[in-house]
Amino acid sequence: MVFYFTSNVVDPPVTLFMGRDKYENEDLIKWGWPEDVWFHVDKLSSAHVYLRLAEGQTIDTVPKVVIEEAAQLVKANSIEGCKLNDVDVVYTLWENLHKTESMEVGQIGFHKQKAVKKTRVAKKDNLIINRLNKTKVEKEVDFRAERERRDKLERESKKQQFKKMEEARKLEEKQRKEEAELRSYSNLMKEEKMTSNKDGGSDSDDFM
Repeated sequence: MVFYFTSNVVDPPVTLFMGRDKYENEDLIKWGWPEDVWFHVDKLSSAHVYLRLAEGQTIDTVPKVVIEEAAQLVKANSIEGCKLNDVDVVYTLWENLHKTESMEVGQIGFHKQKAVKKTRVAKKDNLIINRLNKTKVEKEVDFRAERERRDKLERESKKQQFKKMEEARKLEEKQRKEEAELRSYSNLMKEEKMTSNKDGGSDSDDFM
């Protein structure tokens, strides 16, 4: 079961989601998307909250208010963190998450520590949490199927892009050849005209 929340602080609204428990967190870690941003309370147990970036968006262009909402949701779903003030929340792209067989269920590391960002939550904001909870929807998700469907669409999109690029390249090449042939024909016509003029002049000189 995955919990989905809608954040309406931006237009269009964005969706935040998290697994029901640490076992579903494992599936989210395994079958996450490259465009997913992962949030977690730093150094404390908490839910794993995700934000899926829109096309063309990067982790650096996510609005600050959206980061704040995700951080509030993470803090509210931390047994220890929800009771504390000045809690740090770390976030990074899914592809930076590092999982090994020796790690416990729900435990995660990072490939690059420098790629991990941090934001501080001074205190729990009940207005944000209550607003998000009103949008909460529970869904059964086949994580693997969702990822495979996403990858298939990406492959098809890349094929279409490659096809368009090839068509554009062939058209450009055809136009270059036509222009080259036209220039060659024009030069040939000039040479023939010059030869004709010379011949005409020679006949005039020989006329008695």
